Amino acid sequence: MTSEDEANAAAVAAEEGAEATEGKNWRRKGKHDKPKPWDEDPNIDHWKIEKFDPSWNEGGMLEVNSFSTLFPQYREKYLQESWPIVKGALKEHGISCELNLVEGSMTVSTTRKTRDPYIIVKARELIKLLSRSVPALQAIKILDDEMNCDIIKIGGLVRNKGNTVAAMGSYTGRGLKQVRRIVEDCMKNLKHPVYHIKELLIKRELAKNPALATENWDRFLPKFKKKNVKQKKPQTKEKKPYTPFPPPQQPSKIDAQLETGEYFMSEKKKSAKKWQEKLEKQSGKAEENKRKREAAFVPPKENTAGPSESVKTANDNSEIADIAKSLKEKAKEFRKNKAQENVRAESYLASNEEPCPKKKKSTKSK
Repeated sequence: MTSEDEANAAAVAAEEGAEATEGKNWRRKGKHDKPKPWDEDPNIDHWKIEKFDPSWNEGGMLEVNSFSTLFPQYREKYLQESWPIVKGALKEHGISCELNLVEGSMTVSTTRKTRDPYIIVKARELIKLLSRSVPALQAIKILDDEMNCDIIKIGGLVRNKGNTVAAMGSYTGRGLKQVRRIVEDCMKNLKHPVYHIKELLIKRELAKNPALATENWDRFLPKFKKKNVKQKKPQTKEKKPYTPFPPPQQPSKIDAQLETGEYFMSEKKKSAKKWQEKLEKQSGKAEENKRKREAAFVPPKENTAGPSESVKTANDNSEIADIAKSLKEKAKEFRKNKAQENVRAESYLASNEEPCPKKKKSTKSK
């Protein structure tokens, strides 16, 4: 091989290597991550949800999509009554629905008149809400573009019967996110919903003030301390040791009578035995009542206390005697004062009762 041939082979290999590197660069990730002219356009609202226009999809759906869900038995009567309203609301969007009372299911599917491809997802959420005890007039609002729903699962958070919580709202104002947070904190016993509502009310008032829009609101929000309330411990029964053998059979009433010989006794003897047992029971009760009555007449025990206790009782007796002596003196003085008051009252009455001197009648001379 000459030097010219070698040079030509090297040039071909270089061109092939360049093509290979170009191919690798062409397949790299993020090749479309380039600034778009409409990303920073102030006239475009990227969060605005435009209402669907049927002219955007005049051809309709190519395939039939359907969803179905089950509902509990207690909802059967309500769904049967409100199904015409649901059927009319879905018919406006070109969706067909079916209520199967035998299987206990609801089914929605697209038709040739369906234009909006996302409306079937909204219809699926509608039947989910209906199966979770949401009223029909409220559940129909989910067909609007600005309305969304969130099914919060709480089956693993509570001990009582309850699996899901259905919430309706919008994601634009963090409404559904806040509802999920409130429900989960309540089920986990972290914070009562009242405290969350107070915080939301305060935040709504602070949002009205433009001066506080860029400040931290933590100093305005209330801080609640969690109190540990003692709960009653559930009573657990002690588990008996496992034995593969069944418990021994208890003797029947006839077996007990056979053991005591009562089974072979006549009816007259049986009645006499019952009467004797009754009398013995009454006599035992009467003796017990008699002991209770006689216990009231039993004299108290004599004081057999030591010298220190006797001195203490003597001091107590002396104090009682002094109190009694002072009370007697006060009573004597009180009687004396009362007697003097009575004497004064009698003297006063006696002075008032003295007869007045009668005036002599003057005799006129005729």
